Amino acid sequence: MLGLMMDTPLTLTVIMRHGDRNHARREIVSVTHDHALHRYTFADCFARTRRLANALDRLGAGADARIATLAWNDFRHLELYYAVSCSGRVCHTVNPRLFEEQIVYILNHAEAEWVFVDPAFVPRLESLAAQCPAVKGYVVLSDEAHMPQTTLPNARCYETLVAAAPDTYAWPELDEKRASGLCYTSGTTGNPKGVLYNHRSAVLMAYAGALPDTCGVSAMDAILPIVPMFHVNAWGMPFSAVLTGAKLVFPGPTLSDPKRLADLITSEGVTISAGVPTVCLPLLAHARDNGRSLAPLNRMVIGGSACPLSMMEEFRDRHQVRVVHAWGMTEMSPLGTVNALTPETAPLTGAALADQMCSQGRAIPGVELKITDDDNRELPWDGKASGALKVRGYWVCRDYYRLDGTGGAHDADGWFATGDVASIDPNGFMRITDRAKDVIKSGGEWISSIDLENTAMGHPSVAEAAVIGVNHPKWQERPLLVVVRKQGVEVSATELLHYFEGKVAKWWIPEDVAFVDELPHTATGKLSKLELRKRFAAYRFPGT
Repeated sequence: MLGLMMDTPLTLTVIMRHGDRNHARREIVSVTHDHALHRYTFADCFARTRRLANALDRLGAGADARIATLAWNDFRHLELYYAVSCSGRVCHTVNPRLFEEQIVYILNHAEAEWVFVDPAFVPRLESLAAQCPAVKGYVVLSDEAHMPQTTLPNARCYETLVAAAPDTYAWPELDEKRASGLCYTSGTTGNPKGVLYNHRSAVLMAYAGALPDTCGVSAMDAILPIVPMFHVNAWGMPFSAVLTGAKLVFPGPTLSDPKRLADLITSEGVTISAGVPTVCLPLLAHARDNGRSLAPLNRMVIGGSACPLSMMEEFRDRHQVRVVHAWGMTEMSPLGTVNALTPETAPLTGAALADQMCSQGRAIPGVELKITDDDNRELPWDGKASGALKVRGYWVCRDYYRLDGTGGAHDADGWFATGDVASIDPNGFMRITDRAKDVIKSGGEWISSIDLENTAMGHPSVAEAAVIGVNHPKWQERPLLVVVRKQGVEVSATELLHYFEGKVAKWWIPEDVAFVDELPHTATGKLSKLELRKRFAAYRFPGT
């Protein structure tokens, strides 16, 4: 027997209409190249969104056209999010920090029809446009007064385009399974892979992201997404904010400027922010060095890579900010797990609490987890067994875009292999012990590079740390600790190695320490172990 409820499709159009009607006066604040601080309301935003949808029709963009963006976090990018997807097209966000050959590959592989580009990235595209013959034209996200001179073919000005279009639009009735967004993985090995989201997955992700035990977003919040909108839809925050009526604060081109971020937090009443650990480090350092408060910020969602315990403790103890330690992937839209309090973990104190904080948390509703051994046998949730982490759920990709089932990341039962190695405890708390490709095998036993990095980050002289496995004639591999010292601080390798004693198993302690001025990072701000291994490919431990 079927139920008798309305069969209303789950689409981003429904979220947009809800935000426009019920939260019309909520603010959206943006830093842009042409506005020191642009300020308007949800009602203003969605009126312009309707104009933009009309403009896309006038440009002749196809019914399911991939409309690419190379843009910062700002109000124009938000308008594109909704105008493109809700008109039935695909919002194809491109990471401008990728290598040029990767950008060319992505635009061509996606068959992007139009590219909307921030003026900062126009020079990059000018050198690449000839290699992207399928692109019909480029729209520069600017007004006429700040429109750059450009050699981009068929270049248009965004504000002129929007102003010429009417602000009424008949939004099509879309199937909830219709594609809404396209985001490519960072492609550290081989070509980037496209993850094609649909309306249903985006809407469910927006609801899940707002749950109390996830980010707890409400109309009383102001959200500052530091994670870029070109990376997995800024972790769904532009959708959760419109769904709940939370104020949005966009840092534009200043998302790497810790002073500007701190200024926005205090002046705009930001309560929630989100970013990777490498973005949070300079924000904390700026606050520490200048004696600044980060109030009224009370939650910082940190994912992308494991958050060091020392960072979580500094946010908590200095600023009364709770770190929402999360884990996910581009292939998961991206949220998979969040470390929220439960009746079992709330009473913890001291070392037990510190250990619990380092977990990536429990699966959020809509996501299933399991860990398996090399023979794909499921392992117990005992907090000890460690194996390949696999997932499935409402917003997990079932394959990659235009790879026709050759992605090789899914097993016969549809579970997606994340590439992470993890353990899960009896309460469902998952802990990433390493990426499968980064785990260090020493004398036949595994060593977690993540645990060693988190320990190293607890030393007061360490600004950033990474651990990689290096060949060893006796033990196959041994861990090498690579450290960036805090500015103006000296610390010896001996002192750092002694610091590990009593904190990790003795045989886990790194064999040596290498000091560097900076660590390599990927285009999404994650530590690049691949590049680090290349740098130290010829390294030999002392005495070997």
